[in-house]
Amino acid sequence: MNIAFHGAARTVTGSKHLLTLKNGTKILLDCGMFQGMGRDTDNLNASLGFEASEVDAMVLSHAHIDHSGLIPKLVKEGFTGTIFCTPATYDLTKVLLEDSATIQRDDIRFVNKKRAKMHQPPIEPLYSIDDATASFALLDKEEYQHWFKVIDGVEAMFTDAGHIIGSAAISLKIKEDGKEIKLTFSGDVGRYNDMLLRSPYTFPQADYIIIESTYGNSLHEGAGDTTNVLHDWIQKTCVEKKGKLIIPSFSVGRTQELLYSLNQLSNDNRLPKVPVYVDSPLSSEATQIVKSYPKYFNARVKKLLQTDNDPFDFPGLNFVASVDESKAINDNHQPMIIISASGMADAGRIKHHIANNITDKRNTILMVGYCEPNSLGGRLMHGQKEVKIFGEHYPVIAEVGSMRSMSAHGDYDDLCQWLACQDASLVKKVFIVHGEEEVQMDFQQRLMKKGFKEVEVPMMHQQFTID
Repeated sequence: MNIAFHGAARTVTGSKHLLTLKNGTKILLDCGMFQGMGRDTDNLNASLGFEASEVDAMVLSHAHIDHSGLIPKLVKEGFTGTIFCTPATYDLTKVLLEDSATIQRDDIRFVNKKRAKMHQPPIEPLYSIDDATASFALLDKEEYQHWFKVIDGVEAMFTDAGHIIGSAAISLKIKEDGKEIKLTFSGDVGRYNDMLLRSPYTFPQADYIIIESTYGNSLHEGAGDTTNVLHDWIQKTCVEKKGKLIIPSFSVGRTQELLYSLNQLSNDNRLPKVPVYVDSPLSSEATQIVKSYPKYFNARVKKLLQTDNDPFDFPGLNFVASVDESKAINDNHQPMIIISASGMADAGRIKHHIANNITDKRNTILMVGYCEPNSLGGRLMHGQKEVKIFGEHYPVIAEVGSMRSMSAHGDYDDLCQWLACQDASLVKKVFIVHGEEEVQMDFQQRLMKKGFKEVEVPMMHQQFTID
């Protein structure tokens, strides 16, 4: 059997890991979109790196677009097998993929207007809303903590990864040549002191492990300070400078954490009386889905639910639906908080909000999670004095801030704690994915010091034999 890494190989996004058994059976782990890779993004997403029609089945770790976003392209190019996922991932994936197709349609329509003025040919999206809808019929729900059949000779089990609602590590038992090979893919590992979710679960002893490494060489700030730090940014921007606090935020996970913190401030009478706009139809839908799975919340949130039946709602909160409502926010120059997708500020309505507010020193753009260095968010976080948005150059006059404590990815300690259930001497090889190359090399050395004998950092499209 072999495994080939067609995404998230020495990059953070684009998760696609393809297993090929000796009998020719092919199983795909995730089918994610590359994000925030600058000019390389479109070229990387143009090709899957394998023939979609040859894949027999797919197992999806969670709904984030860098893990699910090319599923419609996979189906469009000939995949007809089953896509296994948890129930919450099933619900979230449908709204995320439809939203991804809508954003592509709208962004490309905007870009093509500019291309037409320059007498350039139009470009096409990766897939349409119809393509996304067609892929939903292939999704199949499986609960955590039970083994299910993927295909003849292959069983899988999901364990809670604690990253977002429904996120899972994928454990496989593969029978080949009369023996059983055990492989586990981490997906994205969450934090052991998450604001909302229960901690990652242990997983069965594995022969091979594929592990993410987004924060494989760093430690997060204390999560307990998040609400206080958010309060300080609101006070500084909206009260003292009388500006807008603009927060690029992933619709699933991060937006709900922000709303939870704002609800806490409201309950404590510490939230300034400024309107809060969640300008993302997807975020509204995702929040309703998150609310429908309270069993995945941690003990602290479950206790709060006994006295507050909606920990994501508070006076002054507005969910923005239409484009006209979104534009009206930019025409309103009063102090406010705007939470909008995407988290890396590379797509969606957030780009318009940044473009409209980046040249005003009263405003703040607050980054609350990981950004690829080449993404708009990454360039802002790295202190660029001028950025390009929709083909136009903007001086960065607004303040740019960051809150590292809100990451949904585990740091080095969390990743090592997730691995602690394993006997390292029994693990034949660890593959490190989902990280910047320098971080992965650092994490490789750390894991070898912890007793893992062979630790590989795959290159894009690199293939390995496992037995």
